[in-house]
Amino acid sequence: MHGKTIAEKILSRAAGKAVRAGEIAICTPDLAMGTDGSIPMALDYLEAIRPGAVPCAPQRLVFALDHYGPASGPKAQELQQRARIYALTHGIATIEAGAGIGHQCILESGEARPGRLLVGADSHSTSYGAANAFATGIGSSDLAGVMLCGKVWLKVPETMRVTLTGCLAPGVSGKDVALTLARLRGADGANYRAMEFQGSGVATLDMEDRIVLANMAVELGAKAGIFPYDDTTARWLAQLPGAAGADYEPVQADPDAHYTSSITLALDSVRPQAALPHRVDNVVDIDSLPPTPVDMVYLGTCTGGRLKDYREALDELQARGGVAPGVRLVVTPASESIRRAMEVNGMLAAFTALGAELQPPGCGSCCGTCGTVPADGQTVISTANRNFKGRMGNAAASIVLASPRSCGAAAASGYFGTVQQGSQA
Repeated sequence: MHGKTIAEKILSRAAGKAVRAGEIAICTPDLAMGTDGSIPMALDYLEAIRPGAVPCAPQRLVFALDHYGPASGPKAQELQQRARIYALTHGIATIEAGAGIGHQCILESGEARPGRLLVGADSHSTSYGAANAFATGIGSSDLAGVMLCGKVWLKVPETMRVTLTGCLAPGVSGKDVALTLARLRGADGANYRAMEFQGSGVATLDMEDRIVLANMAVELGAKAGIFPYDDTTARWLAQLPGAAGADYEPVQADPDAHYTSSITLALDSVRPQAALPHRVDNVVDIDSLPPTPVDMVYLGTCTGGRLKDYREALDELQARGGVAPGVRLVVTPASESIRRAMEVNGMLAAFTALGAELQPPGCGSCCGTCGTVPADGQTVISTANRNFKGRMGNAAASIVLASPRSCGAAAASGYFGTVQQGSQA
């Protein structure tokens, strides 16, 4: 019998028995998250299954009120209030509206730790795999099941090995790597597989880049995106109050683990990329495009709303003389702690001086439930993870995905494409 992948090892621990790819595992999650977009339906399911049921393990639940804001209207506020009251009644931790995107807040809390199983009723819950965890999205009915019995069933996924070599060239980021993988494998290239990142190149990636790759694994159809534990992971955990000193057990794949497929990517071969409308795998080298005007540049989301992202975008803007006339620049930090840090280090003031619109942390503009909505026919270049029709709330707009640095360059020039050659890398 061959050895186990990281996914098989973590799910075996969570199931309390040895499990292999292809088997059904009844697992106990270490943490389950719901959002204001998924909690109300989960509560409906829970009431239908067992009227008056109470959550069996509220300490392992988190409610994130991150998809709707005050501008969403009374119906959305009613849904949020229902989640709030339930959480308060049953002692469930709540990430309040305005505190940030649930994924970012959970990462900051230290709840995402090596060897843990985390599930969330939001597809980008895969983000936590950057911390050597198995993390995946679930539906509202599954969330109701976790609330009722503390368990979730999963088919143990086969694993795709993604071997990274070399290191990124200046001006290239983890977002460009994620888009390159989408370009090479397609939006269904990892359907219901765990993407396990390996190779010497992993050590050259910081946690921000790893989070982006784990986050966007789901854009290739993956069940999870998982990184190994190393010195970078250890240093990152050590500076998180909720993780420093906490128990966790790093997980590494066995040398003879079985992988259903493999891909090798030389990081030094990656160039700045752009995903054109309306597919995440409609990816090209951004400097191969003719100059294409942009109307809005969006800097934020659980993929591109961290301090490093804003620093890179701001570097481009300042080096190029500010925001081009007619371009709307929107800045939405991924969490309140990031917003505060930007205030302290002067980045908020710098963006404000450039005319940027500053929004409170949250998911609203990205998913189109509230906040900034592009007008008909407008082109948006964004640090987000999805660009299908209707994303950001308007099916008549076009969304292009790119790295924070490429987005900053586009905001400064008013274009993306060949005009960006000579970027201040």
